[in-house]
Amino acid sequence: MTSNKQERLGELNSQMSKCSKCTLRPGCTRVVPGEGSAEAAIMFIGEGPGKKEDELGRPFVGAAGKFLDEMLGLINLKREGVYIANVVKCRPPANRDPLPEEVEACWPWLMGQIKIIDPKLIVTLGRHSMERFLPNQKISEVHGKAMRREIPEIGKRVFYTLYHPAAALYNGSMREVLIKDFQRIPKVLEKIEREKSEK
Repeated sequence: MTSNKQERLGELNSQMSKCSKCTLRPGCTRVVPGEGSAEAAIMFIGEGPGKKEDELGRPFVGAAGKFLDEMLGLINLKREGVYIANVVKCRPPANRDPLPEEVEACWPWLMGQIKIIDPKLIVTLGRHSMERFLPNQKISEVHGKAMRREIPEIGKRVFYTLYHPAAALYNGSMREVLIKDFQRIPKVLEKIEREKSEK
């Protein structure tokens, strides 16, 4: 089953790298599908690739990515054991926010990844990612909280909202908040698994 999932994900990501459904593709160096394990229990979803990600074709490899790796280490996880992706797979020019039509064009790719991986927990990184799954929420009110929501394409899922790791690079006090929220992830996962086994 593992290799089957990995193969299906590889196939989807390879189709994605040929995508030109929106105006972002001509202006970026490469498509950044995501990386990690097809068997991941946790999937992290950010907003979109930055300059470094665009160069290397990998998500979260700049300074924010180093901080994400550091936080994963705090809960004894490595990149290879989780899956990391973004809402849009191509870098918006000058790192501007993705436009609604760009997010819309990329949405089926992200839904496809979630369907294959079938993570127990989806962690949104930053306001834009949260907004896609948990609309009309304020990140200042929902960060560090698990919420269950039904999304038509992927069914009922548990979402956990975090501030974007980049926020901590510009704001020292945000770093503490992020670390504290991050350290709760194993407990959230434990609760999901417990509820599942009780059903």
